[in-house]
Amino acid sequence: MQNLWSQQAAQPFKTPLQQRIYSSRLLGANPSLVLHGGGNTSVKTQVTDLFGDIQEVLYVKGSGWDLAHIEAAGFAPVKLNVLQRMATLTELSDRDMVNGQRAAMLDPDAPNPSVEAILHAIIPLRYVDHTHADAVVTLSNLPDGAQRIRALYGDSVLVMPYVMPGFALAKAVYHASHNLDWNKLKGMILLNHGVFTFADEAKASYDAMIALVSQAEAYLDRHQARQVAKKTAPPLQPLELQRLAQLRQAVAKIKGQPLLARYNDSDLHHGFACLTASATTSQRGTLTPDHVIFTKPKPLWLADDGAIDTALSRYVDDYQAYFNRHAQAKQALSPEPRWAVWQNHGTLGFGQDEAMTQAIDDLSQHTLQAIQWAENLSQWQPLAEADLFAVEYWALEQAKLTQKTQRPVFQGKIALVTGAASGIGKACVMALVQQGAAVAALDINPEVDRLFSSAVLPQVCDVTDRQAVQQAVANTVKRFGGLDILISNAGWFAPSCTLAQMDDSAWQRSLAVNLTSHQHLLQTCVPYLQHGIKPAVLFIASKNVPAPGRGAGAYSVAKAGLTQLARVAALELAAEGIRVNVLHPNAVFDTAIWTDEVLQTRARHYGLSVAEYKAHNLLRQEVTSHDVARLACAMVSEVFAKTTGAQLPIDGGNERVI
Repeated sequence: MQNLWSQQAAQPFKTPLQQRIYSSRLLGANPSLVLHGGGNTSVKTQVTDLFGDIQEVLYVKGSGWDLAHIEAAGFAPVKLNVLQRMATLTELSDRDMVNGQRAAMLDPDAPNPSVEAILHAIIPLRYVDHTHADAVVTLSNLPDGAQRIRALYGDSVLVMPYVMPGFALAKAVYHASHNLDWNKLKGMILLNHGVFTFADEAKASYDAMIALVSQAEAYLDRHQARQVAKKTAPPLQPLELQRLAQLRQAVAKIKGQPLLARYNDSDLHHGFACLTASATTSQRGTLTPDHVIFTKPKPLWLADDGAIDTALSRYVDDYQAYFNRHAQAKQALSPEPRWAVWQNHGTLGFGQDEAMTQAIDDLSQHTLQAIQWAENLSQWQPLAEADLFAVEYWALEQAKLTQKTQRPVFQGKIALVTGAASGIGKACVMALVQQGAAVAALDINPEVDRLFSSAVLPQVCDVTDRQAVQQAVANTVKRFGGLDILISNAGWFAPSCTLAQMDDSAWQRSLAVNLTSHQHLLQTCVPYLQHGIKPAVLFIASKNVPAPGRGAGAYSVAKAGLTQLARVAALELAAEGIRVNVLHPNAVFDTAIWTDEVLQTRARHYGLSVAEYKAHNLLRQEVTSHDVARLACAMVSEVFAKTTGAQLPIDGGNERVI
């Protein structure tokens, strides 16, 4: 394992807390040490209180913070003597521990201290680092893991059997370390859990962590264990996208809310899914107990030719039985799987947003890797089921998953928007993302690649190219797991021209972009919308449908055809539960079709100045892309859950339409 400490980079970090921040970030930057909020670090120092008195304080990582990006605000300052006295108590409930730690904090606005704060406090050296290093935990997840670890490290580390994190673990270490000279130790190994290192200097503690983990990695390499993940797997089979959408829909139904499904067919994930033993090894437990709150004790195993409903029913029954075996007046969590191993394909992670599915994907990657390392050495044998249950249903861990407030409207929903690089389409993408959706943004303009956040899948796509559309939809389903919302918005406004003077190419292009492309897109999306969650389609048409204008024949006719297409689709797709509606904007001037030339031409046509033309509606209010996007989001939401086949204007009130 590479030591990332840089004297030059560390130079600006002068104080003990600043040094703690620097070395914590180094640990957090290495996913083979910690993942997604895992691990914790601390430093013991002195501060002067309000009365000028010197206080001995433990700055310990606060709950909810990630080591990779931690700041000073992420460390909770707790009176050291209070934590040390807590370790002497015979019993301490979780609630009393949390309340006692918070009462001893010098900053009431700081986050809750780590559940390991007491353990950090009783280690008598200034800096304490704790990680869940893959290589070390893999060794302890073997039938003879404890013996291997003791043989590897000898007396240089204190080896502790697995104990529930929090007060129980602190108490166990407190008793085990009586008359122990901590300065003679390089670290402490918590079997099935992780590694602690400690020193009076930040660099020394960090160096010790890297050294201990490197020893474990060298051990694995001597036994050629880490080569297992590189074994050649059979060629990838074509992904059954409709089956993927069906699986995601079925898991979301169990959960009772929309979920994304992140598919991974990388060499590691695909290779593991092709192993005969993976059907059993994947079911034995998690890499560390911390992972269970994200991944549950085991993934769904989906046979290549197995029925989805049967596999999920078996998983739910197994989870309920697992709960019944260990429940003590607790309420069962939702029984849906958090991830799946799909035989001969790869893995899937199920989560309410991109961040959660990414976290589950990362955790599964390290788990699959560790399983293969362990199987090559001996046998994958992680923590007992009862221990995993205790952590999964531990109130202090569950709190990490319930810190968010009200659920966003479209959280877990998957949307596709065309014409997404500008105007109404761009505004729709941004509004959907703001309300929690994962969105595929399609546009012929390459700028679409640089416009949005990571919750968006940008795709350069000519909607008149059927193959390109099919590929873009396939990319969307593979990335997010399905499709729930389609906002078909791409359009082109032909130059103003009478029918008598109409150029054939302009007529054909208008029909191709404004009508035919929408039909092709809908046809491509329907098989996935059929497995969507409360699916909805919205076509962006035009005021020119109910009130066409002279000189806009190519545009008006195509948009009228689009509206008729939507009406037929509403009739045909209602039985599938797919709603189809139409929005008729007018005079939305911050869109790509309203060039200066078009504006001037249309204004002259009505005998108005450009400024007068922009305000040419009954309410005398400009309609913006943002306004249209807000209404579009409402129409594909639960607000319009019982509406289909409708046409709704957003035009500030148009006299001719009314």
